[in-house]
Parts: sequence; C-alpha cells; structure tokens
Amino acid sequence: MRLGALLGPVPGDAPSTLLAEQARTLAGEGFDSLWSAQTVARGFMMTDPFVALSVAATVAEDVEIGTAVVQAPLYEPLDLAHRVFSLQQLCGDRLVLGVGAGSTASDFTAFGRPFETRFEDFTTLVETLREIFRTGGTAAGNLSPWPSVQGGPPLFLGTWGHGVERAAREFDGWIASAHYRSDEQVIDALGRYRAAGGGRAVVSTIMLPADTDLGELGARLGRFAEAGFDDAVVFLLPGGPKPGAVRRLVDR
Repeated sequence: MRLGALLGPVPGDAPSTLLAEQARTLAGEGFDSLWSAQTVARGFMMTDPFVALSVAATVAEDVEIGTAVVQAPLYEPLDLAHRVFSLQQLCGDRLVLGVGAGSTASDFTAFGRPFETRFEDFTTLVETLREIFRTGGTAAGNLSPWPSVQGGPPLFLGTWGHGVERAAREFDGWIASAHYRSDEQVIDALGRYRAAGGGRAVVSTIMLPADTDLGELGARLGRFAEAGFDDAVVFLLPGGPKPGAVRRLVDR
C-alpha cells in the first residue's frame, strides 16, 4: 500500500513558505503522494486546493499530486477545467482529480450554490467536465488547452453509500474518507467497490492529532493494507507525529 499525506493546515502566523517546506519534507521522507482537500466557511482557513497543489508540484517533482476532494458543484465547468488544465501543465501525468458532490451546506452557501440539488448538479458538471477534457470546451467557449493536458487527468470519485458502486463503474478510482466513518465501515465499502469491478482505492483523511499513538496507527494502516486499499492518505495536524516516523510504518 502506498502512503500519501494531505497538505496543511496553515496556521495564522505561519510563514508564506510553509506549504512549500511541508511538501519538500513529505516528499523527502518518502511519501508517495501529496493531496489537498477543499473546505470553506467552516470557521477555519484552508488553502485553495489548486494553489496548494501548484506549490507542491513545483517543489516535489517525483510524487503524485491529487485533490481529495474538490466539491465539483461549487464551480462552473469551464472555470474548474481551466484550473485543472493549469495545474496539470505544472505536474503532468502526476495529477489525480478527486471530485465529490459535497457534504457541508455552509460551503455551498458561501459560494451561492444550492445544496439540495448538489447530486444532480454534480452529475451534470462531471458530464460537461469530461466533454471539456475531450474537446477543449463547450458551446460557451473553448479553452484551447495545451496538447500535453488534452484529455484531462484521471477522475476519482469521493463518495459513500451507493456512490461506491458508481465510483467502480464510472470513474478511474474511489476516495473514501476515514474521518467520518469507522474503519470497519470503510473496509466493508471497499468490498462492495471491488465486487463492482472498481480499480484503485484510496482511504483518505486519516487524522493524526497530537496524541496519535504510533503503534495503534501502524496497526490501523496495516488493516487498511490487508483489506486491499491501494493508498492511505494521512493528515498530520499541528503537534502530531513526525512525518518520517509515520512513513516508516508502511513498507515501501
């Protein structure tokens, strides 16, 4: 099983170089991938995922870069595609685009988007996004993307419930959150994903606060690996364990 890490969080008094330093450190310790989540208007600030990953892409040249995840209904299709193409030009085929319908009403209120229709809006947006990846644009306009980014990156679905089977059928991979579900629930869902023919499976948002017990964490990561997850993605919170100590818990 590969091991990745979410970038951030950035404290209010942090230097402007913190994200770059964090990305270098994580890559230097041998993490296989660097990811960024999207949250807004929740009482704390998180760096925009496309900005965070642009920083990571330029200072950590040999690791995979991914969103875990972008709440797709918050965007207009051409806006999202433009951001994706721009990031992909920086990191090439290292980019994975994790998308989801969203789960927090305050994020949608902040963007002036309807929360109640997010699942329908998500389906429509993904269809349009794939069209832009394929053709470069829509009837509203063409982005004229660079040849190197034509086709877009792999699309992973961040989801739960019945969406797990959808991830297997319609997307290149599945991103599960270990923050809102128990490990048993996540592992059970992996079984359904595999039964539906799913490919790569990522368990993300494994929170590592200051009181993290490395022995317990090692056992937990081992259970995810034994269950068949291809990737685990940890989130190192302020005061949490050292990146190198966490990296050594998973065999390369």
